[in-house]
Amino acid sequence: MQKKFVPVMITPYDLKAKIDFGVVENLIDFYLAAGVKGFFANCLSSEMYSISEDERLELTRHVVRYVNGRVPIVATGSFGLTIEDKAEFVKKIADTGIDSVILITGHFAHVDEDDDILWQRFEKILTLTGDILLGLYECPAPYKRIISPAILKRLLDTNRLNYHKDTSCNVDNVREKLAVAAGSRLEFYDAHTPNAVASLKMGAAGMSSISGNFYPEILVWLCDHANDPDKQEDVAWIQSELQRVDPLIHIAYPMSAKYFLQLRGLPVRTISRAHALELTPEQKQVLNDIHRDFSQWCKRLGIREVATEGVASH
Repeated sequence: MQKKFVPVMITPYDLKAKIDFGVVENLIDFYLAAGVKGFFANCLSSEMYSISEDERLELTRHVVRYVNGRVPIVATGSFGLTIEDKAEFVKKIADTGIDSVILITGHFAHVDEDDDILWQRFEKILTLTGDILLGLYECPAPYKRIISPAILKRLLDTNRLNYHKDTSCNVDNVREKLAVAAGSRLEFYDAHTPNAVASLKMGAAGMSSISGNFYPEILVWLCDHANDPDKQEDVAWIQSELQRVDPLIHIAYPMSAKYFLQLRGLPVRTISRAHALELTPEQKQVLNDIHRDFSQWCKRLGIREVATEGVASH
């Protein structure tokens, strides 16, 4: 089965910090040219906690309309104070035409509440949302709630779950969840780039990591070749390179990604609602160095960097 890279989309802003939908389209074109096989819209990388409910819906609708069925799209939908509120927003974002509504695991139980409470609330939202297909995202905010294999199994038994974005960063945890999901329709995506090869070899559907907002071509190549017996030397090499730079690209994210995309020629402004600080000269130099490394990676792996010269500035 073909492995898929699904980027967690960033949100570009104009000079008034409003969503720049023209640049959203530039980004979609860029991602698709790199070979991505889906999109995760309205996620943490999209600054979903820093935009309004109307903006979340408008942004997701715009992505669905512009992608126009070329690849599947998922988006977060578990916003609201109560389970009833969350269910209403799930329905609203499902109506944008996405393929699955993603539930943030940390939205359904407090950090000190056990899995029995978590399950009760999952059951309730399942009851309130009809037959809408759902997914899970172990989002780091409000806190990272790692789903146990037992809870995953109970959710899979409802036949409503078709997507999971894993942030456990733990190979054994990933292995146990993949064993539970075997034979189901669940698409399992690892968010942790340093685990990419291990997860892909164990049966993950693909990757969905922030590194795809810097060099999606590399992640697409890794998904395509992780299991290729003729490419294992290059696979191990690029995995070690990605592991080396991964902590560096997380600093000041998503501003770091916006700056990197500028280096790549995209008209993305370094404006963020989630990260208020300017990048320091030292941070920019680190990203400049990684950009240089990226070009070398492409040369060694025979990857053509996506050309952005023709992308119009908005």
